[in-house]
Amino acid sequence: MGHDTHTGHAHQAEVTWAMAAQATLHCLTGCAIGEVLGMVIGTALGWGNVPTMVLAIVLAFFFGYSLTLRGVLKAGVGFRTAFRIALTADTLSIAVMELIDNSVIALWPDAMDAHLDDLLFWGALAISLAIAFVVTTPVNRWMIGRGKGHAVVHRYHH
Repeated sequence: MGHDTHTGHAHQAEVTWAMAAQATLHCLTGCAIGEVLGMVIGTALGWGNVPTMVLAIVLAFFFGYSLTLRGVLKAGVGFRTAFRIALTADTLSIAVMELIDNSVIALWPDAMDAHLDDLLFWGALAISLAIAFVVTTPVNRWMIGRGKGHAVVHRYHH
């Protein structure tokens, strides 16, 4: 069977931009939930920029992993295995998304000082997530093409 694994049957179909965008949208959903929740909590509590950003990043990873974990557990996989799959599938994608998202917010003039009732707060957050989506989609396409990232999770969604 050694050579059989290298035949065309063992390779995944061509990875499309649509596949990558769908995987990135999945990642973006979890990241956005965590990012928005973290920014809202930190801003509402009057925390400084660094603790607010740290909370937002931690929650983005938590919700990003949780969405994947939920789907894999639903397929009947044990928690320990499902947790490893979520870590393997999402870590790079979430990390890139968070790096871009938080960099845009940090570099956007006055965005870090905006309050919940400011259009700047919500506008900068929305635009930073959109930019993160655009930058992370090629990363996910590359990973899926190598059988990594959401390619690992895909087999549990059917």
